[in-house]
Amino acid sequence: METKDRIIVALDVDSLDKAKALIKQLSPYVGCFKVGLELLTSEGAPNVVNAIHEWGGQVFYDGKFNDIPNTVAGVARVVTKMGVKMFNVHCLGGSAMMKAAKQAVDEICKDGPRPLILGVTLLTSLDYKDLVELGIYDELNIADPEVLARVKHERIERFVVQHLAWLTQECGLDGVIASPKEIEAIRNYCQPEFLVITPGVRPEWAATGDQKRIMTPAEAIKAGATALVIGRPITKPPAEIGTPVDAVKKITEEIAIVL
Repeated sequence: METKDRIIVALDVDSLDKAKALIKQLSPYVGCFKVGLELLTSEGAPNVVNAIHEWGGQVFYDGKFNDIPNTVAGVARVVTKMGVKMFNVHCLGGSAMMKAAKQAVDEICKDGPRPLILGVTLLTSLDYKDLVELGIYDELNIADPEVLARVKHERIERFVVQHLAWLTQECGLDGVIASPKEIEAIRNYCQPEFLVITPGVRPEWAATGDQKRIMTPAEAIKAGATALVIGRPITKPPAEIGTPVDAVKKITEEIAIVL
């Protein structure tokens, strides 16, 4: 895998006009462009995918599908026919749903190239406090702050993300979307060829934003990430870094050091 293929740029914009300039600038330097619900809803999914292909980019369709198996199988067929490079489903949709998505793709792509199917484990905007609020865990009564932090991390890592990654692998999907904090646990639990695509990546020179479980690009790759999803540090870099191309070149250099 080339170094540039390890970088997926998140096009978190609301119009194709805004996306176009970024795609034309960055397509020679990155492997793929992630399009999410904002742009897909604003412009229409076929329009977005077709435009990115016309401008020389490949598409990670970040639809995060989570519905009954029949519905997800149907939408998996649709995005496969669009020619996307990869798309994702929520692991919490269950094994029947994930298997239905894979079966739908396999039926269409019997002899040709197929998109990668990824399972979303736990959103990187969530931490232990959020899991308590959702009723997944109880609040921990541990006085020592270091022990408390370690136990919270272990519960997220081992009992949520690691298990969901294992389930995704058992369903025949290609990999997962997971925080960089859980990469090592997934690598210790799943097959070597299993993909780990990692959002929540922030260079030291970029703002953290709304991500909570983060690492730098070099740290994430060193931990075993297959590829990194990076948005604002590339699309809206600090003034002292320069243009989006300057930002992606700086990140590429950081990654190359640890490969």
